[in-house]
Amino acid sequence: MRASTSPSLTQTTCGSLLQELQKIWDEIGESDSERDKILLELEQDCLNLYRRKVENTRKYKADLYQTLAEDVAEIARLNAVLGERTSFIRAKGTLREQQSSTKPVLDDLRLKKQQRVKEFSETESQIIRICAEIAGNDQFINNAEPQVDEQDLTTERLAERKSHLEELQNEKALRLQKVNTHISTIHELSVVMSVDFRTTVAEVHPSLVDHGHGQLKSISNDTLAKLTSVVNSLKQEKQQRLEKIKDLGIALVELWSLLDTSTVDQKKFEHVTWLIPSSVDEVTRPGSLSLDVIERTEIEVEQLNILKASKMRELVMKRQTELEEIYRGVHVEVDSDAARKMLINLIDSGKVDLSEMLFRMDDQIRQAKEEAQSRKDILDRVEKWKYAAEEENWLDEYEKDDNRYCAGRGVHKNLKRAEKARALVGKIPTLVESLITKVKAWESEKGMTFFYYKESLLQKLDEYSLQRQQREDEKRKTREQKKLQEQLATEKEALYGSRPSAKKPLGPSISNNAMVGTPIARKIGTPAGRYGISSSKERRDSSRVIPVNFVALAKDDPVSHAS
Repeated sequence: MRASTSPSLTQTTCGSLLQELQKIWDEIGESDSERDKILLELEQDCLNLYRRKVENTRKYKADLYQTLAEDVAEIARLNAVLGERTSFIRAKGTLREQQSSTKPVLDDLRLKKQQRVKEFSETESQIIRICAEIAGNDQFINNAEPQVDEQDLTTERLAERKSHLEELQNEKALRLQKVNTHISTIHELSVVMSVDFRTTVAEVHPSLVDHGHGQLKSISNDTLAKLTSVVNSLKQEKQQRLEKIKDLGIALVELWSLLDTSTVDQKKFEHVTWLIPSSVDEVTRPGSLSLDVIERTEIEVEQLNILKASKMRELVMKRQTELEEIYRGVHVEVDSDAARKMLINLIDSGKVDLSEMLFRMDDQIRQAKEEAQSRKDILDRVEKWKYAAEEENWLDEYEKDDNRYCAGRGVHKNLKRAEKARALVGKIPTLVESLITKVKAWESEKGMTFFYYKESLLQKLDEYSLQRQQREDEKRKTREQKKLQEQLATEKEALYGSRPSAKKPLGPSISNNAMVGTPIARKIGTPAGRYGISSSKERRDSSRVIPVNFVALAKDDPVSHAS
């Protein structure tokens, strides 16, 4: 084949060359032995050349077998690594034909492996980056060097890694959502309390404030823990500030009420008083809980307290007057001078809290009103009893007047009054008995004596009942004595005859006209003189006695012990 393709070989052959060599030897005169030796060498060289060619060709064949076997083995290995289900079937034919059929399969598997390795590398890189973000290892976030296990590049393994990556991405999303929520909460709290938001967040992690230039927000466990701590701290601070400003607001309202502060002045701090009924979650107004607001409110409260101290004496005296009026209204004697003197001494001593004193006096007023209400029914009955006793006294004086039936001015009015008085006097025993029952029930319920102008009402009633019984006995004895005298006079008249008596004029005498229709008034005049009950005029002139424990003080107060 090569001879046909090469012109030089067709013209020059081994035989022609040998003939040419023979001619040259002939011309030289080379000996036969020398010629045989050279020919032998030529044959030997030719044999060696063929032998080397055969050996090289045999080696090439072995290399083709080895390469083909390695390719087939690599195909099997790549199939196993990539998890390919199809198996490679070796083609028939020459080695070159087999190698030609194997090479495309091998190249395709190598390309698949390269792509699979790239997928694994990208997946592992993202996994490493997210894990580094969660762990807070910033140096691994952008410098992740994934290590891919090239012995297992199956789709199942790749699916597992991608599934793990998806879980990490979901966790990252949740963490980022928590971070954003915490940052939003911190911003809201910072606005309400006028706190520097950027500084507060930057102290947790700089990326939370400035996350530009490819820098991601930190979502590490440490960052989440710090954000949670900051949120809790700010919420606690908000709660404390709200409670403090509520206390200040309540103090403002109380001081405004005490000092009669104008509406215009109150409006300056209405943003504070509006917070009193608010819960901590309802307070969202910017700057409403700032330190500046609290400081200005504290200054206002302090200034109002100074004004309050100067006006407190007047307020205490107003309470004292109100208390005295309540007690006087229910006929309880109070020593106003002693009470006021004691209050002034307490205020001047500076040993008592004036607000506490007002509170205690308000409590005393409340108790006094309750006591007055509980005494009202009994006092109404006392007034009825007093009126009935006065009418009884008048009736006694009226019946002692011998000229009560004589014609004159006002006689018919006195007769009507006497008729009503007799009906009322007949009810006195029942009225007194009912009043005694009421007083005993009151004293049993309250555990104290019912005083009526410094004296026990029950004792007054008992004394009145005793005196009335004695008076009734005296009346009965007088009637019996008079009846006996009349009987003796009748018997004497029947025994000795009647004496002529001077006739009285039909009309009343001039001296008697002045007394017609009006009983002779006694100096005592009312039950006060006869039964120890004070009249209205006597009540106004009587001395005042302050009730026990009028102003409540602490047991350990030295002023109270001294008083």
